[in-house]
Amino acid sequence: MGEKSEEKILKGIKSLKAGAGRFGLAVGLSYANQIVEYLKKMPGVIDVVPAGSLRRWKDTIGDLDILVTCRKGVAVMERFVAFPDVASVVARGETKTTVVLKNGMQTDVRVMEKKAFGAALQYFTGSKAHNVAIRDRAKRMGLKISEYGVFRENDEKWITGETEEEVYKAVGLPWIPPELRENRGEIEAAEKGRLPDLIKVEEIKGDLHVHTKESDGGNTVEELVDYAVKKGYEYIAITDHSKAVGIAHGLNEERLLKQIEEIDKFNKRLTAYGSRFMILKGTEVYIRGDGTLDLDEKALKKLDVVVAAVHSKFNMTEDDMTKRIITAMETGLVNVIAHPTSRLLTGREPYPLNMEKLFETAKKYNVAMEVNSYPDRLDLNDIHCKLAKDMGVMLVISTDTHVKHHMDNIKFGVNTARRGWVEKKDVLNTRPLSEVLKLLRKR
Repeated sequence: MGEKSEEKILKGIKSLKAGAGRFGLAVGLSYANQIVEYLKKMPGVIDVVPAGSLRRWKDTIGDLDILVTCRKGVAVMERFVAFPDVASVVARGETKTTVVLKNGMQTDVRVMEKKAFGAALQYFTGSKAHNVAIRDRAKRMGLKISEYGVFRENDEKWITGETEEEVYKAVGLPWIPPELRENRGEIEAAEKGRLPDLIKVEEIKGDLHVHTKESDGGNTVEELVDYAVKKGYEYIAITDHSKAVGIAHGLNEERLLKQIEEIDKFNKRLTAYGSRFMILKGTEVYIRGDGTLDLDEKALKKLDVVVAAVHSKFNMTEDDMTKRIITAMETGLVNVIAHPTSRLLTGREPYPLNMEKLFETAKKYNVAMEVNSYPDRLDLNDIHCKLAKDMGVMLVISTDTHVKHHMDNIKFGVNTARRGWVEKKDVLNTRPLSEVLKLLRKR
Protein backbone atom coordinates (compact mmCIF):
# COMPACT_ATOMS: atom_id res chain seq x y z
CA MET A 1 0.00 0.00 0.00
CA GLY A 2 1.43 3.36 -1.01
CA GLU A 3 1.86 6.39 1.22
CA LYS A 4 -0.91 8.33 -0.56
CA SER A 5 -3.36 5.43 -0.12
CA GLU A 6 -2.55 5.29 3.59
CA GLU A 7 -3.16 9.04 3.89
CA LYS A 8 -6.57 8.71 2.18
CA ILE A 9 -7.63 5.86 4.47
CA LEU A 10 -6.52 7.70 7.62
CA LYS A 11 -8.30 10.84 6.47
CA GLY A 12 -11.46 8.82 5.85
CA ILE A 13 -11.30 7.25 9.32
CA LYS A 14 -10.83 10.68 10.89
CA SER A 15 -13.83 12.02 8.96
CA LEU A 16 -16.03 9.10 10.06
CA LYS A 17 -15.05 9.56 13.71
CA ALA A 18 -15.77 13.29 13.51
CA GLY A 19 -19.26 12.59 12.18
CA ALA A 20 -20.07 9.70 14.51
CA GLY A 21 -23.36 10.28 16.27
CA ARG A 22 -24.20 13.25 14.04
CA PHE A 23 -27.07 13.45 11.59
CA GLY A 24 -27.60 15.70 8.61
CA LEU A 25 -29.86 18.71 9.10
CA ALA A 26 -32.38 17.40 6.57
CA VAL A 27 -32.69 14.08 8.43
CA GLY A 28 -33.26 15.86 11.73
CA LEU A 29 -35.79 18.24 10.20
CA SER A 30 -37.75 15.39 8.63
CA TYR A 31 -38.09 13.49 11.92
CA ALA A 32 -38.81 16.65 13.92
CA ASN A 33 -41.61 17.65 11.53
CA GLN A 34 -43.15 14.18 11.79
CA ILE A 35 -43.06 14.23 15.59
CA VAL A 36 -44.45 17.77 15.74
CA GLU A 37 -47.40 16.86 13.50
CA TYR A 38 -47.94 13.60 15.46
CA LEU A 39 -48.09 15.37 18.84
CA LYS A 40 -50.18 18.30 17.53
CA LYS A 41 -52.99 15.92 16.65
CA MET A 42 -53.50 15.16 20.33
CA PRO A 43 -56.40 17.12 21.92
CA GLY A 44 -55.18 19.53 24.57
CA VAL A 45 -51.71 20.11 23.09
CA ILE A 46 -51.05 23.83 22.58
CA ASP A 47 -47.45 24.32 21.39
CA VAL A 48 -44.98 21.85 19.86
CA VAL A 49 -41.69 23.44 18.82
CA PRO A 50 -38.29 21.87 17.95
CA ALA A 51 -35.38 23.54 19.73
CA GLY A 52 -31.64 22.79 19.90
CA SER A 53 -29.20 22.96 17.00
CA LEU A 54 -32.02 22.08 14.60
CA ARG A 55 -33.76 25.38 15.33
CA ARG A 56 -30.42 27.12 14.75
CA TRP A 57 -30.23 25.30 11.37
CA LYS A 58 -26.80 23.92 12.13
CA ASP A 59 -25.54 21.71 9.29
CA THR A 60 -25.46 18.58 11.46
CA ILE A 61 -27.25 17.73 14.69
CA GLY A 62 -26.57 15.31 17.53
CA ASP A 63 -30.13 14.85 18.81
CA LEU A 64 -33.60 16.36 18.82
CA ASP A 65 -35.14 18.57 21.52
CA ILE A 66 -38.87 19.20 21.29
CA LEU A 67 -40.79 21.47 23.67
CA VAL A 68 -44.50 21.11 24.37
CA THR A 69 -47.15 23.05 26.24
CA CYS A 70 -50.55 21.53 26.88
CA ARG A 71 -53.58 21.62 29.12
CA LYS A 72 -53.18 19.96 32.47
CA GLY A 73 -53.53 16.21 32.51
CA VAL A 74 -52.88 15.60 28.81
CA ALA A 75 -50.96 12.33 28.35
CA VAL A 76 -48.31 13.73 26.00
CA MET A 77 -45.61 11.26 27.02
CA GLU A 78 -47.86 8.28 26.52
CA ARG A 79 -48.48 9.38 22.95
CA PHE A 80 -44.81 10.24 22.34
CA VAL A 81 -43.45 6.81 23.27
CA ALA A 82 -46.03 5.30 20.90
CA PHE A 83 -44.56 7.21 17.93
CA PRO A 84 -43.99 4.55 15.23
CA ASP A 85 -40.27 5.28 14.78
CA VAL A 86 -39.38 4.91 18.48
CA ALA A 87 -36.92 2.02 18.90
CA SER A 88 -36.41 2.24 22.67
CA VAL A 89 -37.36 4.36 25.67
CA VAL A 90 -34.34 5.58 27.64
CA ALA A 91 -36.20 7.48 30.36
CA ARG A 92 -39.83 8.39 30.92
CA GLY A 93 -41.29 11.02 33.21
CA GLU A 94 -44.14 13.48 33.47
CA THR A 95 -42.18 16.47 32.15
CA LYS A 96 -39.33 14.84 30.19
CA THR A 97 -39.05 11.66 28.16
CA THR A 98 -36.04 10.45 26.19
CA VAL A 99 -36.23 7.90 23.39
CA VAL A 100 -33.96 6.55 20.68
CA LEU A 101 -35.45 6.46 17.20
CA LYS A 102 -34.94 3.59 14.79
CA ASN A 103 -32.20 5.50 12.98
CA GLY A 104 -30.26 5.91 16.25
CA MET A 105 -31.18 9.54 16.92
CA GLN A 106 -31.90 10.43 20.55
CA THR A 107 -35.00 12.58 20.98
CA ASP A 108 -36.14 14.43 24.09
CA VAL A 109 -39.64 15.80 24.61
CA ARG A 110 -40.15 18.26 27.44
CA VAL A 111 -43.50 19.54 28.68
CA MET A 112 -43.21 23.12 29.94
CA GLU A 113 -45.56 25.53 31.68
CA LYS A 114 -47.02 28.13 29.35
CA LYS A 115 -45.66 30.99 31.46
CA ALA A 116 -42.09 29.68 31.04
CA PHE A 117 -42.30 28.50 27.44
CA GLY A 118 -40.25 31.40 26.02
CA ALA A 119 -37.52 30.94 28.61
CA ALA A 120 -37.40 27.20 27.89
CA LEU A 121 -37.28 27.80 24.14
CA GLN A 122 -34.41 30.26 24.53
CA TYR A 123 -32.55 27.95 26.91
CA PHE A 124 -32.90 24.74 24.89
CA THR A 125 -32.26 26.41 21.54
CA GLY A 126 -28.74 27.36 22.63
CA SER A 127 -26.01 27.46 21.68
CA LYS A 128 -24.20 26.87 24.94
CA ALA A 129 -21.79 29.75 24.30
CA HIS A 130 -24.66 32.14 23.50
CA ASN A 131 -26.61 31.12 26.60
CA VAL A 132 -23.59 31.50 28.89
CA ALA A 133 -23.05 35.03 27.55
CA ILE A 134 -26.75 35.90 28.06
CA ARG A 135 -26.72 34.51 31.63
CA ASP A 136 -23.55 36.44 32.44
CA ARG A 137 -25.21 39.60 31.17
CA ALA A 138 -28.28 38.87 33.28
CA LYS A 139 -26.15 38.32 36.36
CA ARG A 140 -24.53 41.73 35.95
CA MET A 141 -28.05 43.16 35.96
CA GLY A 142 -29.04 41.34 39.15
CA LEU A 143 -31.06 38.71 37.28
CA LYS A 144 -30.96 34.95 36.82
CA ILE A 145 -32.16 33.14 33.68
CA SER A 146 -33.05 29.47 33.45
CA GLU A 147 -35.43 27.31 31.44
CA TYR A 148 -38.12 28.26 33.98
CA GLY A 149 -37.99 32.01 33.45
CA VAL A 150 -36.19 35.22 34.37
CA PHE A 151 -35.81 35.76 38.14
CA ARG A 152 -34.52 38.50 40.42
CA GLU A 153 -31.31 37.12 41.87
CA ASN A 154 -31.67 38.56 45.37
CA ASP A 155 -35.12 37.15 46.21
CA GLU A 156 -35.71 34.56 43.42
CA LYS A 157 -38.88 36.40 42.29
CA TRP A 158 -40.09 35.29 38.86
CA ILE A 159 -40.25 38.26 36.48
CA THR A 160 -41.00 36.99 32.97
CA GLY A 161 -40.50 34.16 30.53
CA GLU A 162 -43.61 33.42 28.46
CA THR A 163 -41.97 34.52 25.19
CA GLU A 164 -38.38 34.70 23.98
CA GLU A 165 -38.87 38.39 23.24
CA GLU A 166 -39.60 38.97 26.95
CA VAL A 167 -36.45 37.06 27.96
CA TYR A 168 -34.19 39.15 25.73
CA LYS A 169 -36.00 42.37 26.68
CA ALA A 170 -35.31 41.62 30.34
CA VAL A 171 -31.56 41.87 29.63
CA GLY A 172 -31.92 44.97 27.45
CA LEU A 173 -31.77 43.28 24.06
CA PRO A 174 -34.06 42.79 21.06
CA TRP A 175 -34.96 39.24 20.07
CA ILE A 176 -32.01 37.53 18.39
CA PRO A 177 -32.78 35.10 15.52
CA PRO A 178 -31.90 31.50 16.43
CA GLU A 179 -29.48 31.13 13.50
CA LEU A 180 -27.24 33.83 14.99
CA ARG A 181 -27.02 32.40 18.50
CA GLU A 182 -23.43 31.18 18.40
CA ASN A 183 -21.74 33.98 20.44
CA ARG A 184 -20.04 35.34 17.34
CA GLY A 185 -20.83 38.98 18.00
CA GLU A 186 -24.62 38.81 17.85
CA ILE A 187 -25.09 40.05 21.44
CA GLU A 188 -22.89 43.08 20.84
CA ALA A 189 -24.68 43.77 17.55
CA ALA A 190 -28.07 43.48 19.25
CA GLU A 191 -26.98 45.88 21.98
CA LYS A 192 -26.00 48.47 19.34
CA GLY A 193 -29.13 47.94 17.23
CA ARG A 194 -27.06 46.49 14.40
CA LEU A 195 -28.45 42.99 13.95
CA PRO A 196 -28.63 42.10 10.25
CA ASP A 197 -31.95 41.94 8.44
CA LEU A 198 -31.45 38.28 7.54
CA ILE A 199 -32.39 36.95 4.13
CA LYS A 200 -35.72 35.10 3.82
CA VAL A 201 -36.74 32.21 1.55
CA GLU A 202 -39.49 34.31 -0.03
CA GLU A 203 -36.88 36.84 -1.21
CA ILE A 204 -35.31 34.33 -3.64
CA LYS A 205 -36.48 35.14 -7.17
CA GLY A 206 -34.81 32.35 -9.14
CA ASP A 207 -32.44 29.39 -9.15
CA LEU A 208 -29.10 29.61 -10.96
CA HIS A 209 -28.01 25.95 -10.73
CA VAL A 210 -30.43 23.46 -12.31
CA HIS A 211 -29.79 20.21 -14.24
CA THR A 212 -31.96 18.53 -16.88
CA LYS A 213 -32.17 15.10 -18.47
CA GLU A 214 -29.50 16.24 -20.92
CA SER A 215 -26.89 15.47 -18.25
CA ASP A 216 -27.73 13.77 -14.96
CA GLY A 217 -31.05 15.43 -14.10
CA GLY A 218 -34.42 13.71 -13.95
CA ASN A 219 -36.68 16.27 -15.65
CA THR A 220 -37.12 18.12 -18.91
CA VAL A 221 -36.73 21.87 -19.24
CA GLU A 222 -40.50 22.20 -19.53
CA GLU A 223 -41.11 20.27 -16.30
CA LEU A 224 -38.53 22.35 -14.44
CA VAL A 225 -39.98 25.63 -15.71
CA ASP A 226 -43.48 24.57 -14.68
CA TYR A 227 -42.27 23.79 -11.16
CA ALA A 228 -40.29 27.04 -10.88
CA VAL A 229 -43.28 29.12 -12.05
CA LYS A 230 -45.44 27.48 -9.38
CA LYS A 231 -42.82 28.52 -6.80
CA GLY A 232 -43.22 32.12 -7.94
CA TYR A 233 -39.78 32.37 -9.53
CA GLU A 234 -38.93 34.77 -12.34
CA TYR A 235 -36.11 32.68 -13.82
CA ILE A 236 -33.99 29.55 -13.63
CA ALA A 237 -30.62 28.82 -15.20
CA ILE A 238 -30.13 25.49 -16.96
CA THR A 239 -26.62 24.43 -15.99
CA ASP A 240 -26.00 20.90 -17.19
CA HIS A 241 -22.56 19.40 -16.66
CA SER A 242 -19.77 19.85 -19.19
CA LYS A 243 -18.13 17.01 -21.09
CA ALA A 244 -15.40 16.09 -18.56
CA VAL A 245 -18.01 14.82 -16.11
CA GLY A 246 -18.62 11.68 -18.15
CA ILE A 247 -20.50 9.87 -15.41
CA ALA A 248 -23.09 12.67 -15.59
CA HIS A 249 -23.35 12.49 -19.40
CA GLY A 250 -21.83 15.97 -19.62
CA LEU A 251 -22.39 18.15 -22.69
CA ASN A 252 -19.69 18.90 -25.25
CA GLU A 253 -19.71 22.14 -27.27
CA GLU A 254 -21.93 20.71 -30.00
CA ARG A 255 -24.62 19.51 -27.56
CA LEU A 256 -24.41 22.76 -25.58
CA LEU A 257 -24.98 24.88 -28.71
CA LYS A 258 -27.99 22.73 -29.58
CA GLN A 259 -29.36 23.24 -26.03
CA ILE A 260 -28.86 26.99 -26.38
CA GLU A 261 -30.99 26.98 -29.55
CA GLU A 262 -33.72 24.97 -27.83
CA ILE A 263 -33.79 27.32 -24.82
CA ASP A 264 -34.03 30.36 -27.13
CA LYS A 265 -37.05 28.77 -28.83
CA PHE A 266 -38.60 27.93 -25.45
CA ASN A 267 -38.16 31.51 -24.24
CA LYS A 268 -39.85 32.82 -27.39
CA ARG A 269 -42.83 30.56 -26.72
CA LEU A 270 -43.00 31.81 -23.12
CA THR A 271 -43.03 35.41 -24.37
CA ALA A 272 -45.71 34.58 -26.92
CA TYR A 273 -47.90 33.21 -24.13
CA GLY A 274 -47.45 36.44 -22.19
CA SER A 275 -45.13 34.97 -19.55
CA ARG A 276 -42.37 37.10 -18.07
CA PHE A 277 -40.49 34.00 -16.94
CA MET A 278 -37.09 33.45 -18.55
CA ILE A 279 -34.79 30.44 -18.83
CA LEU A 280 -31.16 31.48 -18.59
CA LYS A 281 -28.70 29.59 -20.77
CA GLY A 282 -25.92 28.16 -18.64
CA THR A 283 -23.52 25.36 -17.85
CA GLU A 284 -21.76 23.84 -14.88
CA VAL A 285 -18.33 23.79 -16.46
CA TYR A 286 -15.56 21.67 -15.00
CA ILE A 287 -12.43 23.40 -13.70
CA ARG A 288 -9.48 21.27 -14.81
CA GLY A 289 -6.48 20.68 -12.56
CA ASP A 290 -4.59 23.56 -14.16
CA GLY A 291 -7.53 25.96 -13.80
CA THR A 292 -8.59 25.91 -17.45
CA LEU A 293 -12.25 25.37 -18.29
CA ASP A 294 -13.68 22.27 -19.93
CA LEU A 295 -15.54 24.14 -22.70
CA ASP A 296 -14.10 26.54 -25.25
CA GLU A 297 -14.39 30.30 -24.88
CA LYS A 298 -16.58 30.71 -27.96
CA ALA A 299 -19.29 28.42 -26.52
CA LEU A 300 -19.08 29.92 -23.01
CA LYS A 301 -19.56 33.45 -24.34
CA LYS A 302 -22.94 32.45 -25.80
CA LEU A 303 -24.28 31.71 -22.31
CA ASP A 304 -26.11 33.94 -19.84
CA VAL A 305 -24.44 32.33 -16.83
CA VAL A 306 -21.33 30.21 -16.41
CA VAL A 307 -21.18 28.19 -13.21
CA ALA A 308 -17.76 26.61 -12.67
CA ALA A 309 -16.92 23.75 -10.31
CA VAL A 310 -14.30 21.24 -9.26
CA HIS A 311 -15.47 17.63 -9.59
CA SER A 312 -12.30 15.58 -9.33
CA LYS A 313 -8.60 15.73 -8.40
CA PHE A 314 -9.49 16.74 -4.85
CA ASN A 315 -6.14 15.73 -3.32
CA MET A 316 -4.26 18.92 -4.20
CA THR A 317 -2.38 21.13 -1.77
CA GLU A 318 -4.04 24.28 -0.47
CA ASP A 319 -1.86 26.47 -2.68
CA ASP A 320 -2.49 24.40 -5.80
CA MET A 321 -6.25 24.11 -5.27
CA THR A 322 -6.55 27.83 -4.54
CA LYS A 323 -4.52 28.63 -7.66
CA ARG A 324 -6.69 26.23 -9.69
CA ILE A 325 -9.94 28.03 -8.87
CA ILE A 326 -8.38 31.51 -9.06
CA THR A 327 -7.05 30.71 -12.54
CA ALA A 328 -10.59 29.78 -13.62
CA MET A 329 -11.94 33.10 -12.33
CA GLU A 330 -9.16 35.04 -14.05
CA THR A 331 -10.43 33.89 -17.44
CA GLY A 332 -13.20 36.45 -17.10
CA LEU A 333 -15.67 33.82 -18.31
CA VAL A 334 -17.05 32.65 -14.95
CA ASN A 335 -20.07 34.07 -13.11
CA VAL A 336 -20.38 31.65 -10.18
CA ILE A 337 -18.14 29.16 -8.37
CA ALA A 338 -20.37 26.23 -7.38
CA HIS A 339 -20.02 24.36 -4.07
CA PRO A 340 -16.58 25.98 -3.57
CA THR A 341 -15.07 23.46 -1.11
CA SER A 342 -16.82 20.35 -2.53
CA ARG A 343 -17.53 18.99 0.94
CA LEU A 344 -20.13 16.30 1.54
CA LEU A 345 -21.37 16.46 5.12
CA THR A 346 -21.70 12.73 5.56
CA GLY A 347 -18.84 11.53 3.41
CA ARG A 348 -16.16 13.94 2.21
CA GLU A 349 -14.05 16.56 3.93
CA PRO A 350 -13.64 19.91 2.14
CA TYR A 351 -10.43 20.26 0.20
CA PRO A 352 -8.01 22.87 1.57
CA LEU A 353 -8.46 26.41 0.25
CA ASN A 354 -7.21 29.87 1.11
CA MET A 355 -10.66 31.44 1.28
CA GLU A 356 -9.38 35.01 1.70
CA LYS A 357 -7.39 34.79 -1.55
CA LEU A 358 -10.30 33.13 -3.29
CA PHE A 359 -12.73 35.83 -2.18
CA GLU A 360 -10.32 38.64 -3.12
CA THR A 361 -10.17 37.30 -6.67
CA ALA A 362 -13.93 36.74 -6.78
CA LYS A 363 -14.53 40.37 -5.87
CA LYS A 364 -12.01 41.58 -8.44
CA TYR A 365 -13.60 39.60 -11.29
CA ASN A 366 -17.27 39.99 -10.22
CA VAL A 367 -17.63 36.28 -9.53
CA ALA A 368 -20.31 35.16 -7.09
CA MET A 369 -19.78 32.33 -4.60
CA GLU A 370 -22.50 29.72 -4.37
CA VAL A 371 -24.23 28.61 -1.21
CA ASN A 372 -25.25 25.16 -2.44
CA SER A 373 -28.55 24.20 -0.83
CA TYR A 374 -28.25 20.47 -1.39
CA PRO A 375 -28.60 19.10 2.17
CA ASP A 376 -25.43 16.99 1.98
CA ARG A 377 -23.37 19.96 0.80
CA LEU A 378 -24.42 23.32 2.37
CA ASP A 379 -21.32 24.73 0.74
CA LEU A 380 -20.34 27.52 1.38
CA ASN A 381 -20.81 26.91 5.08
CA ASP A 382 -21.94 29.55 7.56
CA ILE A 383 -18.43 30.74 8.49
CA HIS A 384 -17.47 31.21 4.85
CA CYS A 385 -20.76 33.03 4.16
CA LYS A 386 -19.90 35.55 6.87
CA LEU A 387 -16.38 35.99 5.50
CA ALA A 388 -17.70 36.52 1.96
CA LYS A 389 -20.21 39.08 3.22
CA ASP A 390 -17.55 40.93 5.21
CA MET A 391 -15.26 41.01 2.15
CA GLY A 392 -18.00 42.31 -0.13
CA VAL A 393 -18.27 39.19 -2.27
CA MET A 394 -21.64 38.51 -3.92
CA LEU A 395 -23.35 35.23 -3.04
CA VAL A 396 -25.74 33.02 -4.99
CA ILE A 397 -28.06 30.64 -3.15
CA SER A 398 -28.91 27.77 -5.51
CA THR A 399 -30.20 24.24 -5.18
CA ASP A 400 -28.12 22.18 -7.65
CA THR A 401 -31.46 20.69 -8.67
CA HIS A 402 -31.34 17.26 -10.32
CA VAL A 403 -35.04 16.47 -9.79
CA LYS A 404 -37.60 19.26 -9.83
CA HIS A 405 -38.62 18.96 -6.17
CA HIS A 406 -34.97 19.61 -5.22
CA MET A 407 -35.84 23.30 -5.73
CA ASP A 408 -37.60 23.06 -2.38
CA ASN A 409 -34.19 22.57 -0.76
CA ILE A 410 -33.64 26.32 -1.10
CA LYS A 411 -34.57 26.65 2.59
CA PHE A 412 -31.37 24.83 3.58
CA GLY A 413 -29.18 27.24 1.64
CA VAL A 414 -31.06 30.30 2.87
CA ASN A 415 -30.80 29.27 6.50
CA THR A 416 -27.11 28.42 6.12
CA ALA A 417 -26.65 31.93 4.75
CA ARG A 418 -28.67 33.35 7.65
CA ARG A 419 -26.21 31.67 10.04
CA GLY A 420 -23.55 33.67 8.20
CA TRP A 421 -25.37 36.99 8.82
CA VAL A 422 -26.32 37.26 5.12
CA GLU A 423 -28.94 39.78 4.02
CA LYS A 424 -31.01 40.14 0.87
CA LYS A 425 -28.60 42.68 -0.60
CA ASP A 426 -25.72 40.18 -0.38
CA VAL A 427 -27.39 37.62 -2.69
CA LEU A 428 -27.53 37.90 -6.48
CA ASN A 429 -30.67 35.85 -7.02
CA THR A 430 -32.82 37.98 -4.74
CA ARG A 431 -32.79 40.51 -7.56
CA PRO A 432 -35.35 40.75 -10.37
CA LEU A 433 -34.49 39.27 -13.77
CA SER A 434 -33.48 42.55 -15.43
CA GLU A 435 -30.96 43.35 -12.71
CA VAL A 436 -29.60 39.79 -12.62
CA LEU A 437 -28.93 39.88 -16.37
CA LYS A 438 -27.07 43.20 -16.04
CA LEU A 439 -24.89 41.88 -13.22
CA LEU A 440 -24.14 38.61 -15.02
CA ARG A 441 -23.03 40.47 -18.14
CA LYS A 442 -20.41 42.39 -16.14
CA ARG A 443 -18.07 39.42 -16.26
